[in-house]
Amino acid sequence: MAKKNDWKNREGVVYSTSSDFNYSYQQDDETATLPPQQQQLKVLLDKSGRAGKQVTLVTGFIGTANDLETLGKTLKNKCGTGGSVKDGEIIIQGDFRDRVVQLLVKDGYKAKRVG
Repeated sequence: MAKKNDWKNREGVVYSTSSDFNYSYQQDDETATLPPQQQQLKVLLDKSGRAGKQVTLVTGFIGTANDLETLGKTLKNKCGTGGSVKDGEIIIQGDFRDRVVQLLVKDGYKAKRVG
């Protein structure tokens, strides 16, 4: 059953007089996850917008959100700290740059410490 306000998600269509017109919604395709050897990950320390607290950021991951979540969970467990995954970045609480780079390289990723 279609929602009453499904027309709000339509882009580029004002009105159609065709009786057989059927609007197709644009799907956001997730990119396939690249193998670890092809990933170019950057590990950096960030303090901006975090009330002066340090976090380790892992950026540059190309793949699905589920694979990114899995990698983030693995890194948080091996570092023994908290964190999250937001906007395609893995955020790990504290300064674990060296340890994260070692863990990523051990798992076959191309990771480099930036800053």
